[in-house]
Amino acid sequence: MNWPHSKSFFENALTNVCQNKPQIRTVKSLGGGCINQAVRLSTDAGEYFLKYNPEKALHFFEVEAKGLQLLANTQTVKVPQVIGYGKTEDKAYLVLEFLESRYPEAFYWENFGRQLARLHQHSEQAFGLSYANYIGALPQENDWKFTWEEFFFEKRLNIQFELALQNGLIDYSYLKKLEKLRSRLVDFFPVEKPSLLHGDLWSGNAMIGPGGQACVVDPAVYFGHREIELAFTRLFGGFEPEFYEAYQEVFPLQQGFEERVDIYNIYPLMVHVNLFGKSYLRGIDTVLQRML
Repeated sequence: MNWPHSKSFFENALTNVCQNKPQIRTVKSLGGGCINQAVRLSTDAGEYFLKYNPEKALHFFEVEAKGLQLLANTQTVKVPQVIGYGKTEDKAYLVLEFLESRYPEAFYWENFGRQLARLHQHSEQAFGLSYANYIGALPQENDWKFTWEEFFFEKRLNIQFELALQNGLIDYSYLKKLEKLRSRLVDFFPVEKPSLLHGDLWSGNAMIGPGGQACVVDPAVYFGHREIELAFTRLFGGFEPEFYEAYQEVFPLQQGFEERVDIYNIYPLMVHVNLFGKSYLRGIDTVLQRML
């Protein structure tokens, strides 16, 4: 067998997290996205999904596991079961339940919309999370704030704009525009309780799992304004109309959401600027020109 890495790495990883010490039969390389490498491990005890990274600290997978478990605890959206995580042979790894993709169930999008609405009904006293995590490969700060406006600008937009400035992707004029934008958006966001969010919900992080139901992966969880999650789903292809209609039936959005979508999406677009380059500034420039 042609192993993507040493056989001992995969054996040690499974041995460290599985009590039944499964014996590996085959290893198949999978697309792990732009950050990690991933494999499907077929064993005498079942199938496992393992992703690993020689450059990321163990904390990277630790907080992903915590995020998946937080979502799982709500019993709303389907996520892969966390088997365990660790580090061996200088590579951090995360082992998950392997979810075999199937054809979508009847009313796939409607059921997905209702599940997300029920997830968003899980709340906290403030916006944020008790620990920092990651959005893609970038650190994501989640210090608690009592208003959404403060959290959104200080813990989402400011950090991404300042990172882009440090990396030479924007100049100081963007920081001035951001300050001006904030002054224009006083009382712009509807007042709601914080909602538990997946945090990185776009079409690439939703898959059709066993039984044909929706399953979400690669979370960047925190308690935020649920509108930012719905806005994010409309980037990069978006979800089907039935998804949004079903969401509205369970947890209706307040009036004016359409006017707020582009403001929310400045955050994921700035994340893409910092990860992939200046081409994503075009969408941000369009929003800033219209608002300012």
